[in-house]
This record gives sequence, structure tokens and C-alpha cells, in this order.
Amino acid sequence: MYNYTTLPIENLEYIEIAPASELPNGERLFVEIAGKSIVIFNIAGQFFAIGDVCSHDDGPLGDGDLEGYNIVCPRHGAEFDVRSGKVMQMPAVADIPAYPVRVVDGMIQVGMPKE
Repeated sequence: MYNYTTLPIENLEYIEIAPASELPNGERLFVEIAGKSIVIFNIAGQFFAIGDVCSHDDGPLGDGDLEGYNIVCPRHGAEFDVRSGKVMQMPAVADIPAYPVRVVDGMIQVGMPKE
């Protein structure tokens, strides 16, 4: 999978999601963008977005427990860093997609790669 947070801004299209005020600290928001299930997190006032899929078995990831910046898959316990999508603990061995997030004029925007 790919860490889209490293793409140059000219290779991204930012999609407006919701007012930042609707995603309080410690909460998450599930969205679908261009056919991809994505979870947006507010951790200590910072926003992060990852694909809602565990690379171990393609199960949903977004409902897992958050431990710092790591999300724990509710099915088999694999862990991923929500900042980069990097796998942190087995049984997963492949990273998951991570997307850049910004807030512009109070609105959460997620960067998607241009096709």
C-alpha cells in the first residue's frame, strides 16, 4: 500500500469532508472517497486519514482501539501507525494507505492522488 502523505501537493486533489468542529478530539469519522473506505482521526487536535482495511485479511480496521498513534485491528491485533500507514505489529506485514489531511477555512480536507 502507499503512503500518499509523501506525494507532492501538485499530485493531490483535496476533497472537502466536513467541518473540523464535527470531529472532536479523540473521535473518528468514516467516509468513502472515490470508492475507497477511509477513516479520519482527530488525535490531540491533529487530523490523520488511513484506509479502513487491514492488510492482513482485508477486514475493517477503523473500529479498532487507538493506542497513541497506533490503531489495533479488532480482528487479529495487527497494528498500524495512523500517521503513515506503516505496519507496526504482525500478523500484518504490509502497510496500509495513509492520506494527507488539512483544515482549510474550518473544513477537513483529505488529499487523494490525482488519476
